[in-house]
Amino acid sequence: MGWKENFREGKELVLATCSKSGNPNANIVVSLGFADNRLLIADCQMKTTIRNLKENRKVVVVGGYCRASGTVEIFPSGRYFDICVEKSRGYKVKNAVVVSIERVFDLDKQNVVFSLG
Repeated sequence: MGWKENFREGKELVLATCSKSGNPNANIVVSLGFADNRLLIADCQMKTTIRNLKENRKVVVVGGYCRASGTVEIFPSGRYFDICVEKSRGYKVKNAVVVSIERVFDLDKQNVVFSLG
């Protein structure tokens, strides 16, 4: 099983953000899978999270025993937004949160399993 299995569509994940002033925030979100090798998450009720992401685009996402770190882009419309609406099963989507994963750490084996740099 590859690391992406921990972030597959339908999996509950923990999305951690931090404001510009250093206030942390974490939410349980549902993965909408990958598009263009980027993790998709729908913003349906993430007021504090979106505010943090507008100030600081760096995130950590935990799925299973994997911790992924990366950079987020927020899309209030367009292709990624449309995918999120289609996969969100009737929930009102405000934004598509798209995570470009840069590093994945296996929390069980204590090693890096994916890194862009």
